[in-house]
Amino acid sequence: MTIVRYILHAKGNTALSVAPSVSVCEALREMIDNNVGSLLVVESGKLVGLFTERDFARSVAFQGKSAVDGVVGDMMAEAVQSVSPNTTIEQCMALMTDKRTRHLPVLENDELVGIISIGDVVKNLIADKDFMIEQMDKYIRGG
Repeated sequence: MTIVRYILHAKGNTALSVAPSVSVCEALREMIDNNVGSLLVVESGKLVGLFTERDFARSVAFQGKSAVDGVVGDMMAEAVQSVSPNTTIEQCMALMTDKRTRHLPVLENDELVGIISIGDVVKNLIADKDFMIEQMDKYIRGG
């Protein structure tokens, strides 16, 4: 059973973040430049929210063009689900499904240590299943 710590070890602990006072345009540029769908929102070293492409799209739908002139703190999700490095991938998938979220910040002792996405979780689940199938095949064939 794989845990979040192993995913972070493989992909790295880099977690891009911005302050709530950063302009939406600047945050979007950061997301585009780094090919990511979310940014952690950090203030005084503490996680205070999550800004995603979905947050922006919804703001534009409701606020129109004025949303582009806003700041991240006005659009970010404040009730952010998080996990620990010892959370299992299955628990992450259940949480993501239940809470309809695609990104989970990883906190250890209230310190931000990374972020995982639904893509990271699915990729790992597929790799685990492939490994199990390979092992069963070897067992059945007597190898």
